Amino acid sequence: MDSETPELTSEDRLSLLRFACAFAWADLEIADTERSFVTSLARKLGADDEEVALVEEWLKVPPPAEDVDPTDIDPSLRQVFLNACVQMISADGRVDSEEVEILSLFEQLLR
Repeated sequence: MDSETPELTSEDRLSLLRFACAFAWADLEIADTERSFVTSLARKLGADDEEVALVEEWLKVPPPAEDVDPTDIDPSLRQVFLNACVQMISADGRVDSEEVEILSLFEQLLR
C-alpha cells in the first residue's frame, strides 16, 4: 500500500488480507508472485506473526465465501480494499477473465 493508506485495525487488516487471498484464488491457483504479494502486503500493513500465519493458511485453502462479503467493508476503507485487490490480480503479471469478472462484481458491490 502507500503512505496514504489509513491506519487499519487488526480486524480491518485481516479482512483486507482475506479479500486479497480470495482474489488470489480467483483463477483457482496461487502463483509464487501472488503468494509473495500477499505476504508482503501483510507485512506492510503491520501484520503480526499470527496474522501472517492466517494469511499463509488462506493461500493454501481459500477463505470461506461468507468471510469475504464486500458489504461488510467499512465505507471509508472501500477504496483501500479495491486498490489492494487490483494489485493482487495483477501480481502474477497476467489478468484472467475470471479475475476481471470477480473484480467487476466486487466493485459493483462496494457502491
